[in-house]
Amino acid sequence: MNQVFPSRDVPRAGPVWEFGRDPRPLPETYAFSGTEHDLAAFLDRTITTGLLVVHRGAITHEEYRLGADETSPFTSWSMAKSVLSALIGIAVEEGHIASIRDPIGQYVPALVGSGYAYVPIEDALTMSSGVAFDEDYDNPFSDINMLFIRAMAMGVPVEETIAGLQAVRPPGTFNDYVSSDSMALGLVLEGATGIPLADYLATRLWGPMGAEADAFWSTDRTGREFALCCLNATLRDYARFGRLYLEGGARDGQQIVPADWVAASVNPTAPHLQPGENPASSWTFGYGYQWWIPEDPQGDFLAIGVWGQYIYIDPVREVVIVKTSADPDFDDNDHESVAAFRAIAWAFATD
Repeated sequence: MNQVFPSRDVPRAGPVWEFGRDPRPLPETYAFSGTEHDLAAFLDRTITTGLLVVHRGAITHEEYRLGADETSPFTSWSMAKSVLSALIGIAVEEGHIASIRDPIGQYVPALVGSGYAYVPIEDALTMSSGVAFDEDYDNPFSDINMLFIRAMAMGVPVEETIAGLQAVRPPGTFNDYVSSDSMALGLVLEGATGIPLADYLATRLWGPMGAEADAFWSTDRTGREFALCCLNATLRDYARFGRLYLEGGARDGQQIVPADWVAASVNPTAPHLQPGENPASSWTFGYGYQWWIPEDPQGDFLAIGVWGQYIYIDPVREVVIVKTSADPDFDDNDHESVAAFRAIAWAFATD
């Protein structure tokens, strides 16, 4: 991605957070929709590019496809939203953000007069801003596609596009996944800290958590990171981020992301954020602070990116799974992916 689009580096620093090694075979099948399915066939069908499984701090399975290897930077797409959430939590802990009930316009003057001016930060974290934004990836003229076209082909700063959006409902009442909420949060973080997102990530999270490779974050033509997506890192470093959340935000007892922030991020309490059939939500997965909560909650949660990118975390079974893909049917496969991840977690935890 950094050969095609501008980006900002996220350098690693300090001792690497090492994984142990405990190689074991994946389960052959998983249950979904009342029938057994072949796991290898599912990985093929969803055009998997990488799969990494960590159990109790040890890599139990690691594979790469389509020319990738352990050094390859995989683009996160919207998995970056969950990383952004961690950075917001750190900024709150450091005092840069006084309260997540503060309105976004308080930190981002460019959004005063927009639909985001009076939206509390927390309601953007939970995709409940009430701001209208068309997230249809198949429509070339949708808001999400035009945001990139305007930024990359026309050189329009991303904040200018976000500033033109308006509200269609009160914030905090309906869960509607719109990437503009995450972009607004990125502007809040930059405005509150005075530090570009990539630099804040490098110094507050990437280095302290012991990443083994440099990452990079794609930007618009003005050099502002796409906070809604486009972090690029190795599978092992995505797994380290997942392990950090598995362990309550701590690495070997050193707190990096505040523990109460981690807990609040993945345990939504508001009715419109609950998983399952929900008239106050546009999807059947629940939603926390930029983290997804699957149906039939089992304590697990995940980061999801378009075209089949996942960081799946099961604290009960002490498993982290990272899957990257080039899956054109990603929207149809989210539920089945969770079923496959749960089968893998169960198999390794049982062993």
